Amino acid sequence: MKTLSCAALVLVTLAMSSALHANERPLVAKPLVMGHRGASALRPEHTLASYAKAIADGADFVEPDLVMTKDGVPVARHENEIGGTTDVASHPEFAGRKTTKTIDGHQVTGWFTEDFTLAELKTLRARERLPELRGTKYDGQFQIPTLDEIIDFVAAEAAAQRRVVGLIPEIKHGTYFQKAGLPMEDRVLAILDAHAYTRTAPVEIQSFEIANLRYLRGKLGRSHANVRLLQLMDDAGEQPYDVAASGGKLTYGDMMKPAGLRDIAGYADAIGPNIRAIIPLEKDGTLGKPTALAHDAHAAKLELHPYTFRPENHFQARNFWQGSDPKTFNEAGSIAEIRAYLDAGVDAFFTDDPAIGRKAVDGR
Repeated sequence: MKTLSCAALVLVTLAMSSALHANERPLVAKPLVMGHRGASALRPEHTLASYAKAIADGADFVEPDLVMTKDGVPVARHENEIGGTTDVASHPEFAGRKTTKTIDGHQVTGWFTEDFTLAELKTLRARERLPELRGTKYDGQFQIPTLDEIIDFVAAEAAAQRRVVGLIPEIKHGTYFQKAGLPMEDRVLAILDAHAYTRTAPVEIQSFEIANLRYLRGKLGRSHANVRLLQLMDDAGEQPYDVAASGGKLTYGDMMKPAGLRDIAGYADAIGPNIRAIIPLEKDGTLGKPTALAHDAHAAKLELHPYTFRPENHFQARNFWQGSDPKTFNEAGSIAEIRAYLDAGVDAFFTDDPAIGRKAVDGR
């Protein structure tokens, strides 16, 4: 037998690695469908209507992103600035509260939840974040829900469906709210403990920051076997804000390397990167080849729960597009794209349309 040259050996190794990553086995028996902000492709995000639609369409988990009110109540909004997702700008009584703040290192102008009591926020109504893609049919119909209300609602819907539905709350702007005197972590745990449903149903708390997840790991101990932790990740060159605020150098790219993943496994159960960190896009916008991330995460005993699959052409890899209009609602393309990532080994995934996610998982 002829001995392979070094160059040939490298090519064979790379080919074997690519094949491995393209068909990475998940750590779970069946991947889970996470309703991203509910069913946010079909109803305004973070409303009870959005969560209801997600549950009816088969979501295994629904996601409330959490921010704080002036009087210390966790409510569901993707960020604390609410000008883009509520009708606050049309309320003259709140015109004077428009301001500019520095949030996680970025200047943001608008209206902020921490400047409103819960009673005041309850006078507002939700609006569609992406009206150019998803229309405004449901604008003005739904309130901003509290975490307490969401838990009670999910418990009732789960009972009606005769199945367990998990919650995957995200603590938004953890460092910011701590410095504002509105720390969220203990409050969220207290609310979870106060509800019979969330004392037993699956719960996964997520954050883009590190320190609050480490803190929660210490608080949870063995008394909350149903509660897991998810380390979210932004683009490779970005930093967790708590790291940046303390002058640290750690980036999400560092955290995605094998050593970083092993460190995460000491306090979290899963990682949540952008889907493109698992399978990136080529220069022409088509889907490329899987990276080593799924394999490396699983080697560290971390599940992989990436975000976000969306049903419109605009958000999909170009090889899955239907026609040329970015606004086209493309169910078949979304299913095909999700299945490519399932083949790459994801254990769960966030989707704006859980019905599509359900078809992608169940129809394989």
